[in-house]
Amino acid sequence: MPYLVGICFVTTIGGFLFGYDTAIIAGCNPFLESQFELSKDGLGWLVSSALLGTIFGCALAGSIADRRGRKPTLILAALLLLFSAVGSMLVPLFLARPEGFGWIAADRSLAQNWLVAARLIGGVGVGITYAVSPLYIAEIVPSRLRGRLVSIYQLSITLGILFAFVVDYFVLHAAGEGAGAAVAGPTPSGLFRWLFVDELWRGMFGTEIPVAVLFFLLLLLVPETPRWLTSRGRESEARAILTRINGPQQAEKAMGEIREVLGQAAGAYRELLAPHLRIPLLIGIFLPMFSHLSGIAAIMYFAPNILNEAMASTEGSFLGAALIGVINMIFTFVAIWKVDRFGRRPLLLIGVTGACLSLACVGFLFLIGSRWVLVPLLFYVACFAFSYGPVCWIILGEIFPTRIRGRAAALGAFSLSLTSFVITCTNPRLFEALSPAGTFFTYSALTAAAIWFIWRFVPETRGRSLESIEKHWLKNKK
Repeated sequence: MPYLVGICFVTTIGGFLFGYDTAIIAGCNPFLESQFELSKDGLGWLVSSALLGTIFGCALAGSIADRRGRKPTLILAALLLLFSAVGSMLVPLFLARPEGFGWIAADRSLAQNWLVAARLIGGVGVGITYAVSPLYIAEIVPSRLRGRLVSIYQLSITLGILFAFVVDYFVLHAAGEGAGAAVAGPTPSGLFRWLFVDELWRGMFGTEIPVAVLFFLLLLLVPETPRWLTSRGRESEARAILTRINGPQQAEKAMGEIREVLGQAAGAYRELLAPHLRIPLLIGIFLPMFSHLSGIAAIMYFAPNILNEAMASTEGSFLGAALIGVINMIFTFVAIWKVDRFGRRPLLLIGVTGACLSLACVGFLFLIGSRWVLVPLLFYVACFAFSYGPVCWIILGEIFPTRIRGRAAALGAFSLSLTSFVITCTNPRLFEALSPAGTFFTYSALTAAAIWFIWRFVPETRGRSLESIEKHWLKNKK
């Protein structure tokens, strides 16, 4: 068990990085908007550029993971995230040069394009992590623990989001009154002042570097998944890993199930079009899509901006964003605690219904000009955190055959990322065109459609081996 926990811990650092990369820019937005003199469309593009990279990452991840292995694919993601963090922090100078610090100087336009490019590269890393980390965990853990440990991956995402919001707040607070904080701290100088006061968004981006380095180094220590090794004829290595995780008797049983299913698998995208996989394909595309049509990405990327519509202070909106991160993490524990007891389907139906109602309430409070918008917004985040957040990834890691699971998971992540890109890119413009109230009513209506879809198509997979789930689809082949 300690060996398995250690492996899953390393993999979930990828989830932490994903969450951190998602949320860290939320604190940067007001300062990027001011320093780069961005329009609403320009802000939407700058923020969502990482999500465009995520789409490419998801498109690449399945093929790389199935051909080269899950572990090398995650290592590539770690390197891309590290490169992005360094590049985002060291955008060329376009304002005053820090005393005694020499760096590339450029005009504002070039600096902005540099930042967009760095965010795109990081997005590719996020997309790969998005698709492969839950897949890795699903393939290496026993079925009795799979739901809980894949949920821990989602917990690591929420923890990354929370840390990013908290770091944003403390960087803002340390910067003092010049950055909009209520209390001024000691005045720094030189390079530190440039990174954490004058252009504090640089320091916010740079805080991702140590985590990316740790992720890369620890990935060198974890094994490849037994299912992928067996699919490549490396059965002795697969058996050794399974034995260390489950013991000799369970390892042999698992190897037998893996061999039986692998003998039937074709290992190509076209297999997803087979009659017995039509329903899994439908779930794999639409369940992730619906999860982000609810607006979660826009809320996480623009939390301070959204709350600023109802609050009077910059610091207050940053504190509200941090509270969103806290609620997001706390209610992910509900999924970890209950997903292997209550099942995937009940958590989805309860959570998505709650999300639909709370989004409508946010819209109503914006409509009447209430300052209590944060309350139903927190309720929405709680509902998302114990349903869509973890359960979507658990299901995507369970319903597809082994040899195409990487491609199928990547397809689901691609669907989610594309939806997330559209929602995030359009959020500032929707706020301007439809008002905040109209935007949240729209998200609520889209979430209502998801309730019917889940009720009609999503099966219960709790407590079943990956191989038995595939046999279920084959048995129901028409």
